[in-house]
Amino acid sequence: MNQATPQVGTLTGTFTQLLSSTRRGARLARLLAVTELRSWGVPQDLTERAEVIVGELAANAVLHGRLPGRCFRLTFVLDPVAGRLRVEVTDACGDLRPPIPPADTEPDPLRPGGRGLLLVAALADHWDCVPSPPSGKTVRAVLSAPPEA
Repeated sequence: MNQATPQVGTLTGTFTQLLSSTRRGARLARLLAVTELRSWGVPQDLTERAEVIVGELAANAVLHGRLPGRCFRLTFVLDPVAGRLRVEVTDACGDLRPPIPPADTEPDPLRPGGRGLLLVAALADHWDCVPSPPSGKTVRAVLSAPPEA
């Protein structure tokens, strides 16, 4: 009697690392992202977009979500079948949630900062911010690999 073996699930890659809430930790997050994604064989376009997104989200976690003595967490979840990568940065300060700018808003060219999330929105398919109990928040960005020609 021949029976098909059911698929238990698709293989996904996951990576999680706690990093210090310092400029050095934010830089290390970006470097770890590139190293880990290359080791998984992620396409270069996806790796490069993820590198910029990790840099922006980690910098925001250090600048705006830092509490003394608390780290931030960097997480990747790769679904190679769907060609999708989820980048998550979790910090300890849940009361300061990033505003999601309207799609038709142009950044103020004279303002010294505030363009990081516009970059994230431009490079990711989708991004959002969710609570991370007990008192933190997680900013997530989903990226899809371009279809292969």
